[in-house]
Amino acid sequence: MDTIYIEKLGVESLIGVYDWERHSPTSLLLDVTLGVDLQPATLSDDVTDTVDYARVAETLEEVAAQSQFELLEALAGKMIERLFNDFVTIQRVRLKVSKPGILPLAENVAIEMQRERP
Repeated sequence: MDTIYIEKLGVESLIGVYDWERHSPTSLLLDVTLGVDLQPATLSDDVTDTVDYARVAETLEEVAAQSQFELLEALAGKMIERLFNDFVTIQRVRLKVSKPGILPLAENVAIEMQRERP
């Protein structure tokens, strides 16, 4: 299986457990690793034979903007679900969601999930 990376994708989402987090969207950073078969695209040089990175980014941005989860875990789960639903060639997703600057003594807080296509 081959791999596509999208790194440090900035998205905005209303997310957080505490009341002070629920008043305005928070900036998040996404690192996405997609497991796909890139062989068809190597032969055809046609975007329809691979995963359109721009569409993946738009999908993740849309999920983030429309969601109002409390937990990063719930948001990441929804994002992975949408990727599997919208992109049939994706076989594996690893997604790291970072929430920089949320803790006073930490530069970043992040979760990472990896799922195989059901």
